[in-house]
Amino acid sequence: MLGEINFILILLAAFIAVASPGPATLAIAGTSMRSGRRAGLAVSSGVMTGSLFWSVSAAFGLAAIISTNAWVLDAMRYLGTAYLMYLAFKSGRSALAQKELQIAPMAGSMKVLYLKGAALHLTNPKAVLFFAALYSLGTPTTATVGELALVILAVAIQSCIIFFGYALLFSTEKMTRIYVKLRRLFEALLALGFGYAGIRILTARLS
Repeated sequence: MLGEINFILILLAAFIAVASPGPATLAIAGTSMRSGRRAGLAVSSGVMTGSLFWSVSAAFGLAAIISTNAWVLDAMRYLGTAYLMYLAFKSGRSALAQKELQIAPMAGSMKVLYLKGAALHLTNPKAVLFFAALYSLGTPTTATVGELALVILAVAIQSCIIFFGYALLFSTEKMTRIYVKLRRLFEALLALGFGYAGIRILTARLS
């Protein structure tokens, strides 16, 4: 039932994970700053392709396993909580650090940049772990294929806005300066967000 799917929690957890500084977002930002908007959008398209691949794999792969092994959902809840708490710790530590933000620009043709963006996300083992935790967080075991597809679509649309938004924003010098200046505050907010999502998994499990 759609009413049993916690879209707000799923989209919140996905937002703070996708928007947080990491290999993909830094590659998009760095490429946009160094090579311009079109180059940044090409990398964003590749990253989005990789993200969608892991999202679909996690959603339907996890659903297939849970259909015959109900205990897997409980295991994924605890693993998801541990992973989100790790991200909270990592973001909190970064917020307290004095080091400067390191960008990772990519170079090449539009096709090459797209492929580099896709490869960057497809070779990230943390991506599938996050998506598995994400779907175990707010999706019931009784979710149908259509309902899972709707969740995937919602997460994909939000991710597109974020990834392409990074490319557009960081192609402007003013936004780059603002982001670098407020990096520590942004990381602190992410730490709180990841921690909140992790706690919600546990409270949902215990209630």
